[in-house]
Amino acid sequence: MKKFTLSAAALSTALVLAACGNAEENEDADQPESDEETFTIGVIPAQTEGEMEGAMDKLQGVLTEALGRETEIDVYPDYNGVVEAMNFDQIDMAYLGPLTYVIAQERSDAKAIITQLVNGEPFYHSYIITHNDEQFESIEDLLSDPSEIDFAFGDPNSTSGSLIPTIELQDRGVYESEDNYEFNSVRFTGSHDATALAVQNGQVDAGAIDSAIYNQLIESGKIDDSQLKVIWTSDPLFQYPWAVTAGTDDETIANLKEAFLAIEDTEILDAFGASGFTEATPEDYNSILEAAEKQGILSDE
Repeated sequence: MKKFTLSAAALSTALVLAACGNAEENEDADQPESDEETFTIGVIPAQTEGEMEGAMDKLQGVLTEALGRETEIDVYPDYNGVVEAMNFDQIDMAYLGPLTYVIAQERSDAKAIITQLVNGEPFYHSYIITHNDEQFESIEDLLSDPSEIDFAFGDPNSTSGSLIPTIELQDRGVYESEDNYEFNSVRFTGSHDATALAVQNGQVDAGAIDSAIYNQLIESGKIDDSQLKVIWTSDPLFQYPWAVTAGTDDETIANLKEAFLAIEDTEILDAFGASGFTEATPEDYNSILEAAEKQGILSDE
């Protein structure tokens, strides 16, 4: 996917200084290399659709000014790609789901510093949705005869699209794993909007989805609210974090926080279904950490 990169004036400045003599060349060479390095950000694909380019270009501008260095944002094709990029120091910061974050935290000491607000709150839920034509009004109705149900999860590494509904269905004795379940069939669609469309189009009877993205899809007209209904809602989950790598210095973190907290541009906010941003800490994701440990997701490889 396209990388949205802002040009840096530092290169032209360095060329001018180089022509001023050996003394100035040596002085320039003594400057920290990090001053000229690009600050890179990886973003997970919360949806398979959506026009992000304009918003990402604006966000880069905000962060480039705040950090005083070139910023580059890259949207990754899947959740795991962002974790691996952070694990191998290919990016400096990531926007990722809570489960993806705790994996990155355990593997590479990533640190959550910012999260988004939706309607003024830093929380969202996992939903199980079904078509409005179905007679199911609750998860109990849905599971009365699971052998008749075709069920959809999202990305296997999604918190609300996989982890949380998996635990709920395990507790209810109808789903153990992708290969062991009581349903007629189980599929992983890869994204929240694909799950919503699969339910709406009758390809599956029910599916798990992020509540904030579900509402965003309705507001954008990508799915029809009149054709869908929510039959299960999880406990509150802390919103998707923006996390930095372990070696990020305090000044950079402070500048990032200040920049995000000041964002009011609706194009940037709408790209994340957000009403604003607020500070986050690793401790905000302890419940997700515990859930991941329960599922053996964080076991040593």
